This record gives sequence, structure tokens and C-alpha cells, in this order.
Amino acid sequence: MIENRTTAGRIAESIGERIINGALQPDSPLRQDHVAREFNSSHVPVREAFRQLEAQHLVVSAPRRGVRVAPLDANSVKEIAEMRAALEVVALRNAAPKLSSVHLARIELALIEGDSAQTIEDFEMANRAFHYALVAPCAMPRLLASLDELQLANSRLVFAMARTAGWRPRSNQDHRLILQALRSRNLDQACNLLARHIQSIERLALQTS
Repeated sequence: MIENRTTAGRIAESIGERIINGALQPDSPLRQDHVAREFNSSHVPVREAFRQLEAQHLVVSAPRRGVRVAPLDANSVKEIAEMRAALEVVALRNAAPKLSSVHLARIELALIEGDSAQTIEDFEMANRAFHYALVAPCAMPRLLASLDELQLANSRLVFAMARTAGWRPRSNQDHRLILQALRSRNLDQACNLLARHIQSIERLALQTS
């Protein structure tokens, strides 16, 4: 049973990465037998992997249609952005009183890594690190788990926009302004900047879709 769970996690992680980076497009079918053959496994861990991916909202299952990659339409984009904007601000408000110089240094390091990224993959890894560093001190595990899931969904948007509109190395001014506000202990400004930053992703995603 433990082996099945381990295999299921490995399958879910691999397929999840392909969904996030766009190698598997929205509405692409996922066949149990094909996946089992690829990973040299039985159908049991594949079904468990599909359940894990469905819990992360990366796949959907429907009668007679089977398991497919979850859509990334206008409604999904709006839902992701609104949920992130609301929950990440809540997390930041709870994290801010606990932000030490060490925490601020981690945020700045992620910002620098994002600014120096030469590929969209490196940029998005730094982007995730920046947003996680902002809220990690809130020490609210359920909230952080929800934000992790939403960040995965956001990564799908970033990769989709890069495929459509292209990507080039650049400085993330929004991230810099958020960090400046936190260093100045201006929490309201930091929260407003964060919400606006997240909502700008929604606008850009809808423009390029």
C-alpha cells in the first residue's frame, strides 16, 4: 500500500508538472492505461494519482468523458485571481507582524533571483518563492495549503501567457514595491500592492487568451 501511494505521488507530480508548464493542454484526455504503461505501474496508483490531481484542480473527471486536463478559461482565470488576491492578503496581514530581517532577506533573495532569471522556468520558480516567503510566517497551515494550490494554478497562467505573448528577462517592479512597503512597515500599502499585482495577472491572462 505504501509503495502504491509512493508511485501515485510520483505519477501525480510528473503529470502535474506537464499540466502546469503547458505540455499537457487544457481538455487533453488522460488515459489510465497509457499512464500506467508509461510509469510501468498498475492501474491502482494511476487512479490515486488522478484523485490527487483532481484535488489540486489540475484535472477533471466526468462520466463518459473520463479524466481530462482542467480548463483554463476566463471563469477559471477570474476565480484563481480573486481567490489568490483575497487569501494572500489575509496571509500577509497575519505574517507581517512576524517578519524578521531574516524573512525580509529571503523575500529579497527571491526578488533578485526573479530579476536575474533568464528562462520562464527560472522566473516562475523565483516568483513562487517570493510569494511563499511573503506569507510563510503567518503559520496558518490550512491557509498556506490553499495558497500553494492557487499558486500552482497561477503558474499555469504564467506559462500560458509566455507561450502566447512570449517572455523576456525583466525586473518585477511590483515585487520591489511590495518589499519596500514591508521594510517601511506600511502594511496597508503592501497589501494593496499585493492585491493589485495578483489582479494584474488576471487582466494580462484574459488579454492574451
